[in-house]
Amino acid sequence: MPQPLLITPRLTLRNLNENDASFINRLYNTEGFLHFVGDKNIRSTIDAAVYLRSTLLPMHKTPMMGLLAVELKNTEDPIGVCGLIDRDSLDAIDLGFGFFPEFQGQGYAREAATAVLDMAKKSLDLAEVVAITLETNIGCLNLLESLGFQKTEAENPEPEVMLLKLEL
Repeated sequence: MPQPLLITPRLTLRNLNENDASFINRLYNTEGFLHFVGDKNIRSTIDAAVYLRSTLLPMHKTPMMGLLAVELKNTEDPIGVCGLIDRDSLDAIDLGFGFFPEFQGQGYAREAATAVLDMAKKSLDLAEVVAITLETNIGCLNLLESLGFQKTEAENPEPEVMLLKLEL
């Protein structure tokens, strides 16, 4: 079993690895992920393995960075991803997350995001974190605002994309 990076009352968060291809294939093809995050052209476990190797795993070269697999503590079943992303297009580190629909609305995203933000403040000494989402992603916006994120004006924002900031 991969070593957890973060532990909460109900969850463990760990670095993704090549064994997560099936999980990533399923998650990245959920309706919400395709609509709100975008189609990453993952159509099979092989596509997911390639995406993991080329995009997600390299994020972990910097300690505590990158999307983490979020697992239920009692079953070790992956239910989503949450983590910090250093995007070239943003001036600050981005909080990213996505969960299977059957695990939304139960506080798991909030629990995972709170742990990641705590790590960002205490271990990485970040002063602020940003998040990007579509204006129509009401669930995401509600979660981000409940965590203390505030809407801000982005430089050259894409239509319907919102940038939110959190001072840590």
